[in-house]
Amino acid sequence: MKTEHQPDEDSYFGLPGVKEAGIKPNSPGHLKPVLVMLDKSTVDYIPEGTPMVEPGELSRLGLNVPRIIFSLGKRRAIFLKIPRFAARIARTVINRSIGYTSLRRNPVHPKTTADESVIQEIRDMASGLGCGEVGFTSVPRDFVFSNKSILYPNAIVLTMEMNKDRVSRAPSMSTGREVCRTYDQLGVVVNKIATQLRRRGFAVQAGAALGGDVNYPRLAQKAGLGWIGKHGLLISPGRGPSQRIAAIYTSIENLPNTDSNSYEWIGDFCNNCHVCVQACPGEAIFDTKPIMNDGNPKHIDYIRCAGPFAESVGCSVCIKSCIFFRGDFEKIRQLHKKKSE
Repeated sequence: MKTEHQPDEDSYFGLPGVKEAGIKPNSPGHLKPVLVMLDKSTVDYIPEGTPMVEPGELSRLGLNVPRIIFSLGKRRAIFLKIPRFAARIARTVINRSIGYTSLRRNPVHPKTTADESVIQEIRDMASGLGCGEVGFTSVPRDFVFSNKSILYPNAIVLTMEMNKDRVSRAPSMSTGREVCRTYDQLGVVVNKIATQLRRRGFAVQAGAALGGDVNYPRLAQKAGLGWIGKHGLLISPGRGPSQRIAAIYTSIENLPNTDSNSYEWIGDFCNNCHVCVQACPGEAIFDTKPIMNDGNPKHIDYIRCAGPFAESVGCSVCIKSCIFFRGDFEKIRQLHKKKSE
């Protein structure tokens, strides 16, 4: 049964702007069940009438990345290269699905207050499972995608660094494997932490890195984990943009809010830098960014991005070329500060 959160198959597989660009998407074929599964959201897994955090008036549409790749990528690249990543992709899809199906295990009357030992346990588990940073914040409704929803407005935000050596080879199969690894591993992490929090009596919803219900870069920026660069990726100390993001939404109302704008200078730096724009093989990064209805810039033309992304299953040239990936974060900050004085 089609829900309001599933794309209209008559409108170019739910991909906005594709018809207007004169592009005929590839048919999903045998992959259709998988892509439809990835289109599902919270509302498809919970009883009708369950209170949810609905999208705001200025929310953006959430796009299905695998659907974009399979619909807009070159068929030769898809059928020759994607199968090599089939196991990772399958696990990523399964972990995302577990994040939803496990909602039925939430306690009926969940706890809403956590002591410091619980917060520390979250940090320790995240670190032990390979995450770089953990942030805590509330989720503005405008961050929830217009075709999605979540159960709780309190978020634990996690980042995982990608292997620098593998990313530095972009675009390559090695880089593609690393992209798939971080998507896969973050799905494992959020589900494990969610399971532990349920044991502690809290209600949670695991948000996998792939196909999230919320705009992750904006959420991570709000949580003080970095700042969004010209390429639309979160830039953080020590990792630059070489990372993926996931989240856990929870009934815990007293999370230690880590909101900060201490990295706002990164935005100023990126306004005067054009390296990723020039390096992008799909010419997909806007130098002069159009402003969306929510008042924030649009960073990427996803239609142009789809081809190179599919060709190497992850592209990542924008990450490799970024000054913050190749340089020392603190030195860049000091140079920018000196130049701005």
